[in-house]
Amino acid sequence: MKKQKLVIFSTIGLILLFLVGGYIYKDQQFAKAAAEINSHSSSLVREYSPKKGNENAKVVLVEFFDPACGTCAQFHPFVDDIMQKNEGKIKLVMRYAPFHNGARAVVKILDAAKKQGRFWQTLDVVFKTQSLWKTGMTAHSEKLWKYLPQAGLDIDRLVKDLKDPKIDKHIDQDLADVKTLGVHQTPEFFVNGKPLKKFGYKELENLINSEL
Repeated sequence: MKKQKLVIFSTIGLILLFLVGGYIYKDQQFAKAAAEINSHSSSLVREYSPKKGNENAKVVLVEFFDPACGTCAQFHPFVDDIMQKNEGKIKLVMRYAPFHNGARAVVKILDAAKKQGRFWQTLDVVFKTQSLWKTGMTAHSEKLWKYLPQAGLDIDRLVKDLKDPKIDKHIDQDLADVKTLGVHQTPEFFVNGKPLKKFGYKELENLINSEL
């Protein structure tokens, strides 16, 4: 009987040791990842990156997104809500990560829209109509054009602005930063340089609140 109890307690002890060890390992890995990101802080925000909110806000929220990403579209109103609830306290920075087929062409439209000061309005339209110009894992930018007037864009000017070679340079730089920071999926969020330990609405909100 005593021997059986000893075996049971030993087994429980080993399980607890394994769980604690796993937690510590994950925590160490997260700390290591955060330190690595901090060493590449210049890769988080670029001068050309679309930004909104208080320039001197306590919290800088960086989002790497793909306009053809369904989860990005789902998170868009959630992020807007967080910004509104914490007006003046958060600066939002958007970075391009066009992983889907054809998504780069949509990103080019968004970057060109900046020249008219209509990036955010265009992003709203892009996500609102996403199901109408995206099929499976492929973006069809040609189907998006008929919805762009909803963003208040001058379409003729947009066509001209798309020829600016700086747009491709912006996207290439963002993709280089994606590799540097180890971004593998979208949306990927960083709060004051800290990545999410676990992806989710509540997790993002908690991390932002902890920084506030």
